Amino acid sequence: MAEPAIIARGVCKSYGKGPAAVPVLRGVEFEVASGEFVAILGPSGSGKSTLLNLLGLMDRPDEGDLLVRGRRAADLDEHERARVRCAHVGFVFQFDSLLPEFTILENVLMPARLAAAHGLSAEPAASVTARATALLSALGIGALAARFPSQTSGGERQRAAIARALINKPSVILADEPTGNLDRANGDKVFADFRRVAREQGAAVVLVTHDEPAAAAADRVLRMADGRLT
Repeated sequence: MAEPAIIARGVCKSYGKGPAAVPVLRGVEFEVASGEFVAILGPSGSGKSTLLNLLGLMDRPDEGDLLVRGRRAADLDEHERARVRCAHVGFVFQFDSLLPEFTILENVLMPARLAAAHGLSAEPAASVTARATALLSALGIGALAARFPSQTSGGERQRAAIARALINKPSVILADEPTGNLDRANGDKVFADFRRVAREQGAAVVLVTHDEPAAAAADRVLRMADGRLT
């Protein structure tokens, strides 16, 4: 097994304070190896999205240890957390969140342009554009690069969102209900895409979903209930 890209030990998270605090995560413990695709199943309100927010360094646990690519979350200030997110983490959400005024290719390039603007990458623009074009082709939507999001289907936009998440070559991919607005055929394609990404790029993929049949494509399926993983 490859080295863990994510390690969680006794992670707890509550919202609110004092007697009114609502516990959401209760001592979550798990690891995800580089190149592994893990699906987390659970009902709404079970803590799945809260866990993804913590793994993506968008929030902080109240208790426990969380390491992303060997960096201990508690040791990072906000600036460092932002740099780790940009360099190592790709996000895919239920809604594709593509910017309507930019083409599919321009949307995919956006994280790379942000990384360059903040001094996190010195890769030539031509090289990044070539990689973005290759990603779109690998996902079966290379012919759509010059189209705007409104000119594509929901499944095509979600695959573009996956390409956008991959453009900075992240070692961790986090996906929150990425097939929630897709039909079965397109949802299955998206799950297959994540499996291929884990295999070919060695990324650790963590995906939360309600879609139990599609989750069978993952290497490992975990279930969340009452703030705990099993």
